[in-house]
Amino acid sequence: MSPIFIYDTTLRDGSQTEGVSFSVTDKIKITEKLNDLGVHYVEGGWPGSNPKDKEFFQIMKSRELKNSRVVAFGSTRRAKISVSNDQNLRELVKSGTKAITIFGKTWDLHVRDVIKTTLDENLKMISESVHFLKSKDREVFYDAEHFFDGYKHNPDYALKTILAAQEAKADCIIFCDTNGGTLPQEIRRILEEIKNKISVPMGIHVHNDLDLAVANSLAAIEEGCTQVQGTLNGLGERCGNADLCTIIGILHTKMKIKSIPDKNISKLMETAYFLSEISNSRLADNHPFVGHSAFAHKAGVHIDAMLKNPLAYEHMDPEIVGNHRRFVTSELAGKMPIVMQAKKMDIIIDKKSTEAQKLLKALQKKELGGYQFEAADASFELFMKRALKQYRPFFKLEGFKVASEKRIDGKVFAEASIRLKVNGEEKFSAAEGHGPVDALDRALRQALTKFYPNLTNMHLSDYKVRVLDTQSGTAAKVRVLIESQDDTDSWTTIGVHENIIQASWEALLDSVEYKILKDSKTIKK
Repeated sequence: MSPIFIYDTTLRDGSQTEGVSFSVTDKIKITEKLNDLGVHYVEGGWPGSNPKDKEFFQIMKSRELKNSRVVAFGSTRRAKISVSNDQNLRELVKSGTKAITIFGKTWDLHVRDVIKTTLDENLKMISESVHFLKSKDREVFYDAEHFFDGYKHNPDYALKTILAAQEAKADCIIFCDTNGGTLPQEIRRILEEIKNKISVPMGIHVHNDLDLAVANSLAAIEEGCTQVQGTLNGLGERCGNADLCTIIGILHTKMKIKSIPDKNISKLMETAYFLSEISNSRLADNHPFVGHSAFAHKAGVHIDAMLKNPLAYEHMDPEIVGNHRRFVTSELAGKMPIVMQAKKMDIIIDKKSTEAQKLLKALQKKELGGYQFEAADASFELFMKRALKQYRPFFKLEGFKVASEKRIDGKVFAEASIRLKVNGEEKFSAAEGHGPVDALDRALRQALTKFYPNLTNMHLSDYKVRVLDTQSGTAAKVRVLIESQDDTDSWTTIGVHENIIQASWEALLDSVEYKILKDSKTIKK
């Protein structure tokens, strides 16, 4: 099959995710990261819609990208307005991009009820807009919005809109499942019916409202589409867009179809976490290919089989996409995770040895006390280092204090102060936070940044508390899980205590120490 051109719309469709907002600086950083990954097209936004996107395109005029072409996005001209007088089209040209994507109405329902014009006028809007942009020497992509819904309701008219774009010399026509409600078999049937009438390259743009965006995109590729649009990590409005990380992974490992350069496939996980970090949207642990748990094994039977042959419970080598295999510690796994973790530290332990038995008993004692290492991989690694005398503390705690205050204006603040000793040097720090754990985290990293500057690149991405014995009331032990993240990875740590601040401190301490160890390459993946 022909190579697939990857068209990323994270900066536009992805920014429509609830809770996500990219600054101009964010958009530039993401563009550069996508260029490094080898994405063919990066849709930068809609220059005619807001000042932020206009500024982005102005800055990108002076930036040279080796692999990617920046694309400006907009719509066809408005009804009863000439193309030369349409402000949107003029802004697209002024953006300076060599490629432009415009969308137009395919579904007669939208023509009549949304933009409220005639079917004939809509055809002219499509044709004249594409022709106008082509006359400006641009590569022009036409997004047929709501194509599949339009085709199901009025196939003759939907096809006329496509042919209008084709006759105007569009470089690629992209079929859009804008509502995300089409099934893979419908995608195949409709494309099969029309593709012989299409003489230009075809593309696919799918939303994920049925959790089928990836399946629908792959079905379209098998029907001849050579451009696939989507977002990193499946970001997007409502249920998101087609996930390019998964699509690229499947194209490379299963369908053997070229997309981004082969040498860059190993950057997929790193890129996914970079986007997760910069968008402040958590990447699911069970995300295919790039998730933290995508190649994690818990059951003892699975682990035993994996040690004999990784193909037993893995569909591919995780290193292909930059991920890694993990053996999760739990009561189901026995001694094998201990043996494997020791091996990663270049320590060979016989599964039947006394040392392995001692480590297992120490682990079981911790679990009896409320620790749950299957959900805290980083704390387990530190537990092993301490137990095997492979651990050197990076600093010594002299003491900390945490206080909360409700002020006269009704706002609640927390303040933490901490005193440490690092390499013989005493360090005192104080910080405010939204809560006591946030304040303690800020004070700790503030005290350590001078010695370990990479701590500025991490943040706490999730915080969970569970009461272990509800019958003990406020005297019950609590288990705190903290998930931390930097721009390449995430990790989870645990703390258990009757005092929630102490439990949080244990998890926080492990989180910071794991980050320092990770960056110093003491921990091996």
